[in-house]
Amino acid sequence: MPSSPSGLPPWLKTRLGSGPDFTRLRDASRSRGLNTVCDGARCPNIGECWSRGTATFMVLGSRCTRGCRFCGVPAGRPEAVDPAEPRRLADTLAEMRLKYAVITMVCRDDLPDQGARHMADCLRAVRSSCPGMTVEALIGDFGGDRASLKTVLEAGPHVLSHNIETVESVSLLARDRRCGYRRSLDLLRAVQALAPSGNAPSIPTKSSLMLGLGESAAEVRQAMTDLREAGVSLLTIGQYLRPTKSARHLPVREFVPPERFDGLKAEALGMGFLHVASGPFVRSSYRVDEGGAVLIKTRTQQD
Repeated sequence: MPSSPSGLPPWLKTRLGSGPDFTRLRDASRSRGLNTVCDGARCPNIGECWSRGTATFMVLGSRCTRGCRFCGVPAGRPEAVDPAEPRRLADTLAEMRLKYAVITMVCRDDLPDQGARHMADCLRAVRSSCPGMTVEALIGDFGGDRASLKTVLEAGPHVLSHNIETVESVSLLARDRRCGYRRSLDLLRAVQALAPSGNAPSIPTKSSLMLGLGESAAEVRQAMTDLREAGVSLLTIGQYLRPTKSARHLPVREFVPPERFDGLKAEALGMGFLHVASGPFVRSSYRVDEGGAVLIKTRTQQD
């Protein structure tokens, strides 16, 4: 297993967001007090994604009930659920005029339904106000509760996303003890069985892997195989970057070179994934519009 590297390699450089489109989207999101993962998590792709008309919003507060050791979202006692958030989110997205929006959530183990109803309300409000926008729901595992998953699916997201995050051997170290590699696979597998029959073809699923935490090539290959067997059709693969130097956050064990990401993309496409984004700066919402375009093309060919 590689030792913790010192310093950033030359390929880990990117430009910060700027320009009129970036400023317009930033101001629109901040004016209504919404949490964008793009801005709040200091995503390195914020300038590129916002200029492409895509953005990711996080609902149900800014604090998570879990404490995964790779994540920059603060853990702790969550805020009260804001019943006005779905309407505020929908109004903001209509103003931003995005092509593709990802709505994600903090984990809410304190709520009986894990926050599923609120997420569904957000999806319905956005789809009603922005009929031409593709909407992806990036959810937690809902504690394995199928009723909560069904609640979100019935709100009609165009894509259902849940991140497996790491290979199985690293999952126990990187993710909160209430999470689980197999639970994540079970949730992704359950989507096709629970999706409303009116959503035909079935709601496609998406997941994401981080590299650089000490995983082997064989383990990455197994994780991709597991995701395909669970019916996942969209995949992103990126470099883990430590959010802070606190003891909570795991150190980077390896900076994976771009050519290895290129190889993994080719391998994943060969396994049957419809779209794969793979690279050092790739995050789960990176160039989501490209994956959406692939889905639209695939559905058109199936009709």
